Formats: sequence, C-alpha cells, structure tokens
Amino acid sequence: MRLVPVMETPRIEIDLSKIAHNVKKLTELCGSKGVSITAVTKGVCGDPKIARLFLKGGIEIIGDSRIANLKKMREAGFQNPFLLLRLPALNEVESVVKYSSISLNSEIDIIKELSKTALKNNVIHKIILMVELGDLREGIMPSDLEVIVKEVIHLEGIKLSGVGTSLACLGGVLPDERNMSQLSNIAQSIEDKFGITLEFVSSGNSSVYTWLESTEDVGKINNVRLGESLLLGGKDLECKGIPGLYYDAFTLVVEVLESKVKPSVPYGKISVDAFGNIPEFENRGQIRRVILGIGRQDILLSGLTPRLDIEILGASSDHLIADAKKTDLKPGDEVIFDVDYGAMLAAMTSPYVSKVYLD
Repeated sequence: MRLVPVMETPRIEIDLSKIAHNVKKLTELCGSKGVSITAVTKGVCGDPKIARLFLKGGIEIIGDSRIANLKKMREAGFQNPFLLLRLPALNEVESVVKYSSISLNSEIDIIKELSKTALKNNVIHKIILMVELGDLREGIMPSDLEVIVKEVIHLEGIKLSGVGTSLACLGGVLPDERNMSQLSNIAQSIEDKFGITLEFVSSGNSSVYTWLESTEDVGKINNVRLGESLLLGGKDLECKGIPGLYYDAFTLVVEVLESKVKPSVPYGKISVDAFGNIPEFENRGQIRRVILGIGRQDILLSGLTPRLDIEILGASSDHLIADAKKTDLKPGDEVIFDVDYGAMLAAMTSPYVSKVYLD
C-alpha cells in the first residue's frame, strides 16, 4: 500500500533490470545446449524498450504475433530479423513480407501468395513449416508434410528455413522426449530426402524449459520461442517457475476510488450482470468494500494476486471490487498486484494502463 500516489494510475511498473537478468540466465542455459532463442514480444505489445533488452542480451531474432507490433519496432529503427508467429492471413501477405523476415506457415496456398509477393518485392522470405505434434493448434499433420515440402522448395522468393511445432498453447501438451525426438527426426528426414539444410528446428513456448534443462540430447532442436520465461521467469510454468529467475518484473498499481462498509451480498431483484452472467456472492455480513480504478476492459482478473491481504470479489468494465478485510484502505491509496502472463498481456495491451519503466 502506498499512501500518496506519485504517478498516474492504473499503471504497470516494469523492472528492466529483472528482465535483463532473466535474459542472461536463459541465454546461458540455451547456449549451453546449442539452442538459440527467439524472444517473443507479443506479451508486451511489441514494446521497443523491452525488445532492445532482448537484443542487448544476445538474442538475435524477435518474434511477435501481430504485424502491427513488428511494424512498430521496424519504425523504431530495429534492423534485426523478425519472426511472425501467427499464421499469415491471405489479406496480409504484403505486410508479412514487408515487416517480417521469417514467418510460421502451415497452408500451401498462403505460402504461394507469399512467394508471389516476395518475388514482386525482390526479396527472399524465409518460412518455417509448422508440424502438428499433439497440441492441436497450428500445424501440418506429419503424414502430409513431405508433399508440402516438395512444393515449397520449388517456389521462388521463398526459402524453406525450418520446421517447428507449437506445444502447451491450446491443448496443454508439454514438450517431452517423445515429441521433441519426433520433431528432430522429422527435420532429419526432410534434410536427407530433399538434400537441404534447415536453419531452424524450432519449438515453443516457455514450457520447453523443463525438457531442455533435463535432456542430455536436444537432437536437431536448435531454436526455442520464449516469451513468458524471459518476462516473468516462467511464473506459470507447472505452477512453480524457473529457478533463479525473477517472477515479479511486472507489477500492477491501482488506486482506491471508494472505501465503504457495505453488505457482502447484493439486495433487490437479481438479473444478469454487465457481462451476461448471474453472479454469486458469499454472505459475509457487513464488509469493507473497496473500489479500485481498473476493470475487465484492462485486465484479466484471474491473473491478479494482491500483495495486501484483500480479496477480489469481481469487476465491471471499469471497476474492480475487493473485500479489504482488515486492511485500512482509503481513497487515494495504491494497491499493488503481481500479475501472471495473461494479466500482463492485457495490461500491456490496454491504452488505459500507463507503462512505467524502472531501471
């Protein structure tokens, strides 16, 4: 709790030195295994200050899911390779070729359009073919991959630079010896059959740490796409985090707008709330209810952990309601929250949350 606000609220405070520490530790670990890092900036909305920390720490490739974020960094003067993480849409191939050096792909028709656009712009656009290994997000089924590779290697303006997979994103399937060996074997098979050398054999996301730290042989895996572990130390990774990293480089600071003793249960005829739900409340008698100046439009409630002994009860678009319990909170006080990846992403994306950088 801070009694006198010194800056605009709500704000997310970003400790750059802690992020730099995480970058150093992870590049050392990955480097010891012969694996490079693609640093993912989508969680911070392509923030140039944080992206520069990644590059300063020895990371060469920046990855993001949004072309707007890649454009922002390009316009900020970045000359490093950019990887577009989200599969390209047909309507954005011009921007894909313009703002990214490499893109992840799984559809041959879109790759053909990328080829035409690259030729028109007299550039070579690298692609990584994504392979489905169980998480059921993007990816070509392994049995169909050879046919796609055969087409891709004959396209002008396109260079098949690698294969990759996405794990622990949608289905929660973790990288392990089985699926990482499968990806490695797929890469070896493509190189042998088509007489090419793949620049990237890439896995994501930060959940790859457990496998990478414990395995004695990474096979042909030579790249990992990391975001959360660089920013939050893998705080959500199997609910324990990565040892030796900082989990609190990002903190959310919110101001108290109202503090009053009120009933704990709404009274009157109950209907749906502003989001179409019928809320349920525990009867705690009279409690000190505080209203904080942030809401669902700006933050993911489930990703907030208050540092004070208060309990979040719910939120509307613009207000967060909490039971202050025995904490004496008054209007103007500031409450600090730790954030998980989802809450950080929402806060960094919201234009209504100020970003403050701490050295």
